Amino acid sequence: MAESGTLPTGFGELEVLAVGTVLLVEALSGLSLNSLTILCFCKNPELRTPSHLLVLSLALSDSGISLNALMAATSSLLRRWPYGSEGCQVHGFQGFATVLASICSSAAIAWGRYHHYCTRSRLDWNTAVSLVFFVWLSSAFWATLPLLGWGHYDREPLGTCCTLDYSRRDRNFTSFLFTMAFFNFLLPLFITVISYRLMEQKLRKTGRPPVPALIAKAVPTVNAINYALGSEMMHRGIWQCLSPQKRERDREQ
Repeated sequence: MAESGTLPTGFGELEVLAVGTVLLVEALSGLSLNSLTILCFCKNPELRTPSHLLVLSLALSDSGISLNALMAATSSLLRRWPYGSEGCQVHGFQGFATVLASICSSAAIAWGRYHHYCTRSRLDWNTAVSLVFFVWLSSAFWATLPLLGWGHYDREPLGTCCTLDYSRRDRNFTSFLFTMAFFNFLLPLFITVISYRLMEQKLRKTGRPPVPALIAKAVPTVNAINYALGSEMMHRGIWQCLSPQKRERDREQ
C-alpha cells in the first residue's frame, strides 16, 4: 500500500487527482439530491404512500452509494487507503450492499408502477413494506457472502477504494460472480424491462403516452433526478420543504 504523499504504482498525479475530484463531485451531488428526497418523504404526509416508500428505499440505497464514493474520494485525494484491511472489508460490504439494494429497489419501483397503471389497484402498505424488507435483506445476504469466503473484497487498482476483487479467476469467485449476477442483475433487469414494456403496451392501448466504477458512482444522482425529482408530487413536497412561508405556517400550527 502506498504511503501518504506517494502515488499508487502505475498512476500519475493528475490521474489520481482527477479520480478523487470526480468521485467527490458525484458523492456530494448524490448525497444532496437523495437527502432532499428523504427529507421530503419525512416532512410531507402526502408523500408517505406505499409507492413512495419504494422511492425512499432507492434514495436510501443511493445515499449509501454516495457515502461509499465519499470515502473513496477522500482516499484518492490522500493517495492511500487509510482505514486498514478491516476498513476495506467494511467499505466493500457497505458499497456492495447499497449497490444491490439500489438495483433491486429500481426493479421494485418498476413493478410498482406496472401494478398501478396496468391493474388499476393501488399498492398497499403490506406489499410495499414486504418488498422493501426483501430488497434490503437480500442485498445484505449477498454482500455478506464475500466476508464468509464465497467471493472476496479487495482494493481496486488505484488502491483507494475497496470492492469485489474481479481480478480473481479461481472457481470460488467465478461461481459467486455468475450466481450473484443472475439473481441481482439479470433477474432485476428482466423484471424492470418486462414491467415497463407491459406498462407501455397498456398505455398505448388506452391512448396515453408511456410514462466501470466512476460511472456507477453517478447512479445515485441519476436515480434521484429520474425517480424522485421527476415526480410532480415530489416537486410539491420539495417546494413545501424549502418554502419559508410553508415552514412558518407549520410552526404556527
